[in-house]
Amino acid sequence: MLKVAIIGSGAISSAHIEAYLQFPTRCKIVAIVDIYENKALAQIQKFGLEASAYTDYKEILAEDIDVVSICTPPYTHAFLTVEFLEANKHVLVEKPMASSLAECDQMNEAAQKTGKLLSVVAQNRFRTPMMKLKSVIDSNLMGEIVHVQVDSFWWRGHCYYDLWWRGTWEKEGGGPTLNHAVHHIDAMLWMVGCPSQVQAIMSNVSHDNAEVEDLSMAMLRFDGGALGQITSSVVHHGEEQQLIMQGKNARISVPWKVKASISGSNGFPKPNEELENELHELYESLPEVAYEGHAGQIDNMLSAIEGASEVLIDGISGRQTLELITAIYKSSSTGELVQLPLQPDDPFYTREGIQANATHFFEKNTSIENFQAASITTGSDYQ
Repeated sequence: MLKVAIIGSGAISSAHIEAYLQFPTRCKIVAIVDIYENKALAQIQKFGLEASAYTDYKEILAEDIDVVSICTPPYTHAFLTVEFLEANKHVLVEKPMASSLAECDQMNEAAQKTGKLLSVVAQNRFRTPMMKLKSVIDSNLMGEIVHVQVDSFWWRGHCYYDLWWRGTWEKEGGGPTLNHAVHHIDAMLWMVGCPSQVQAIMSNVSHDNAEVEDLSMAMLRFDGGALGQITSSVVHHGEEQQLIMQGKNARISVPWKVKASISGSNGFPKPNEELENELHELYESLPEVAYEGHAGQIDNMLSAIEGASEVLIDGISGRQTLELITAIYKSSSTGELVQLPLQPDDPFYTREGIQANATHFFEKNTSIENFQAASITTGSDYQ
């Protein structure tokens, strides 16, 4: 029975707790840590946990705990991860992995040195439509990919950035490009690989209580000539989210849609119904995932600890996602066409470099400790 600690009891911690509770014969939550003890106690009471509340994570470093879920603000991810890995705990850290590539490298070095598992939350991979899309791409029926479109559309009210750690380059590390589109950027990289060039712009159009962007657009060039585009936003009503892959033979996407064309004698398109049917039949034949979202990722993490599988999203994968996001911030702030990979001497490699060089849109003028408990949105189900 693996013993689990939850570090941070904010909104996203509930997703972790609910997920661990789906595996009662494999793990047990024994500790919840939060700088606000009442928040930790509230989660213990809400879920009926036989767990202890702590206000200082250092109190459990030496405790008999196997796995920690880090659900704290982004600026804390690196040092918490390193300390828990060095205390011989496996670590599941919420997105984004860290605030800088330098911190990612420290985290990955600690995992390699200690031999403990490090996994970065990207729960959208563990959704049936995403898994199916990946398998269809890997079948190569759609042909070589020539264009990728990522629409990471979210909406957040003005007061969203009043929370004390949000809306600053120092503590949140960025806006929706880092903290919302990270899900879709991870999925895109998993499916089609990393681009070699990035040109981007960003703005803050609706949140004058935040230093960071609330809208960005990036253009990508991949080796081989394929192009891509990513829109990251917290100003889009409806929160419609999609990934569209255009192949030489067909177009597929999540939410699932397939279109295929062949050329008429004059070069204009005619439907390729045979290929459309073949792609659709393949999609429908693929299995559902056993566990969706955070539960799927935690099942994967537990299985890896038990020796039954590999971690699907490790620290190397998490770093790759942050590298593309960092390139978007660099290009948006400098106007440069950014070449990947970024090097350790790049001004945007460290947290300090990002804070000094990223565009500051507004000064954060309100800071509240906590919101009252309320529902949150965690993204599309891609149906």
